[in-house]
Amino acid sequence: MRKAWVVATTAVGAGAAFMMALVVGVYLVGGNVAGGVGGAGRALAKGAVPAAYQTLVAKWGNLCPAINPALLAAQLYQESGFNPRAQSPAAAQGIAQFIPGTWATHGIDGDGDGDRDVWDPNDAIPSAASYDCQLASYVKDVPGDITENMLASYNAGAYAVIKYGGVPPYKETQNYVRIITTLEESFAAPVSRVDPSKQAAGAIYFAQKKLGTPYLWGGNGTADQGGRFDCSGLTKAAYESVGITLPRVANDQYNAGPHPKRSELLPGDLVFFSTDLNNSRAIHHVGMYVGGGYMIDAPYTGAVIRFDPIDTAEYFGATRVTEDGAKALPTAV
Repeated sequence: MRKAWVVATTAVGAGAAFMMALVVGVYLVGGNVAGGVGGAGRALAKGAVPAAYQTLVAKWGNLCPAINPALLAAQLYQESGFNPRAQSPAAAQGIAQFIPGTWATHGIDGDGDGDRDVWDPNDAIPSAASYDCQLASYVKDVPGDITENMLASYNAGAYAVIKYGGVPPYKETQNYVRIITTLEESFAAPVSRVDPSKQAAGAIYFAQKKLGTPYLWGGNGTADQGGRFDCSGLTKAAYESVGITLPRVANDQYNAGPHPKRSELLPGDLVFFSTDLNNSRAIHHVGMYVGGGYMIDAPYTGAVIRFDPIDTAEYFGATRVTEDGAKALPTAV
């Protein structure tokens, strides 16, 4: 949840003309600084994995060529939201959501303490990586991308991948491969500048029209709430206005795309704030960057939607929202 926090109030003398200049300039700026999307980075993005699991994911994510730390992180997030006590109605258990039969066969003693505990991330995360690599070995001679074939095997079984000579024509399996490889981008540290979102200008336009609106905890801007928002309600509504559906809470919105550096921010990027700068799950506030070191945000109870500086001690990082990234996010983690 969001912690009440106070930042220095800026002079909100910037008018609509300033905002419209920003909106019009999104693509001009983007064209100057965004060199296109390069190959996916393999190192983990800052704080994308909770600190308690960072070392495990970084180590075991390099177990074989078919996986990498960002891909392994994407799987864990998709399966459990990094919750080591997660349990599904289908009896899948732990941070990696192993069903008992699969765990009995593929669970390993990752920390060498003499047991294999599906509820212990020190065993479950290494087991997830080991299982991925075993699946990759089963389909190593199948044409196509080894990682995509591994993911398809995880979802549909290695036999189906071998039978069809690649990702089988099952909608569920094809969606699973697409989701994990897309989420991988949001857990990877970019190796080059990333393109500006085509919808960024429209999202800014929506947010700037809400300036001066009183904050409401849990506010989604509905009529019964008087059109009021909280921080993530505002960013969700802004991107929804241009056809992109984000998760409701800030720490899940962080995974809706790649993460530009502070020096690479463009108008429309979401900027995040956390009490733990090594853990994206501790994010408690989000705003929308508008340029010049400022964001539009709904700060806290008693305040109004306004411009605030982003450079505070709790600045965590940013996300350049992409349509595919938002679609890949699970509805609940």
